[in-house]
Amino acid sequence: MIIALTGGTGFVGKHLIALAVTQGYQLRALTRRPQPIQPGVTWIEGALDTPAALANLVNGSDVVLHVAGTVNAPDRAGFGKGNIDGTQAMIDAAVSARVPRFVHVSSLAAREPDLSNYGWSKAESERRVSTSPLAWTIIRPPAIYGPGDMEMRDTFRMAKMGIALLPPPGKMSVIHVDDLARLLLALATNDAGRAIFEADDGKQGGWTHAEFLGQAIGAAVGQRVLPLALPKTVLMLAARLDGLLRGDDAKLTRDRVGYMCHPDWTIDLNRRPPETLWEPQIPTAKGLAKTAAWYRASGLL
Repeated sequence: MIIALTGGTGFVGKHLIALAVTQGYQLRALTRRPQPIQPGVTWIEGALDTPAALANLVNGSDVVLHVAGTVNAPDRAGFGKGNIDGTQAMIDAAVSARVPRFVHVSSLAAREPDLSNYGWSKAESERRVSTSPLAWTIIRPPAIYGPGDMEMRDTFRMAKMGIALLPPPGKMSVIHVDDLARLLLALATNDAGRAIFEADDGKQGGWTHAEFLGQAIGAAVGQRVLPLALPKTVLMLAARLDGLLRGDDAKLTRDRVGYMCHPDWTIDLNRRPPETLWEPQIPTAKGLAKTAAWYRASGLL
C-alpha cells in the first residue's frame, strides 16, 4: 500500500511515519524543504498551494492521509488559507487521481465553529470533504500530547513551577500522539465508510481541567500543582501580552482563548471508532511521564 501524506514533518506526521514504516507501508510525504533520506518514505517537495506537487504526491497512491493544518494564524484569512483552501486543494488532487480513500484530520473545535476562527476553518474543511465524491473518513482528535509536542510545553513548564493557569471550569478529552497515529493508520488501511470519528484516551467522562492540567501533568513532572482557574477576560489579557512578547510564536492567542473557555471538549461517545478497528493503548499517566522525560532530555523543561 502507498500512502500519500500531508503534514509529515509535523508533530503527528512524524509519529505516523515512524509507525507506518515499521509496518511496511510506503509513504509519499509532502515537504516544503529537503528532508533526510528515510527508508520507506519518498519526499515530495511542495506545499498545499502548489498543484503540481500535489498531483505528484497523490498519483498512484492508495489513500490520502491529510494531516496538515494550521493551528495558529493571525486572522481568519490565515486559518482559511491553511485549513480550507489547503483541504480543497487536496480534495481536487485526490479526485483527479481517483484515489480510493481519503482520511481527513479535523478537530473537536469543528463542533463549535462560532467560538474561534480555527474551529470555523475546521468545520468548513469537514464540509468540503463530506460533500466531495471521495470515499472519505474524518477524525476529530481532542487535545494531542506526547514526546515532540510543543503546544503543551508551556503547561508542563508551569506545572514544574507548581502552578496551573486554567480556563474557566470545564471538561476535556486527550489522546496520546502514538494512539492517534495508530488510529489514522487503521483508517487508512481499512474501509470505515463515510463517517466522522472522535477518539480519546478512554477515560470515562474525560478530564476536568484541574485533573489534567494540574494533577496529571503535575504528577508527570513530580510537582504538587496549585490550579488557578482564570476568567475569560484575564485570559484575553494574557493572550495580548503573549502576543506582544512572542509575536507569531505566541501559544496563547485570542483565538485559542475563544475555544479554551468552552465548558465541554470531551468526545461524543457515539462517534468513538469501533473497538474492532481501534482502541487506545497508552495509559495517560504513563504517556505524560514519557512526555515530561522528553522535555527534560531536550532541555525544554
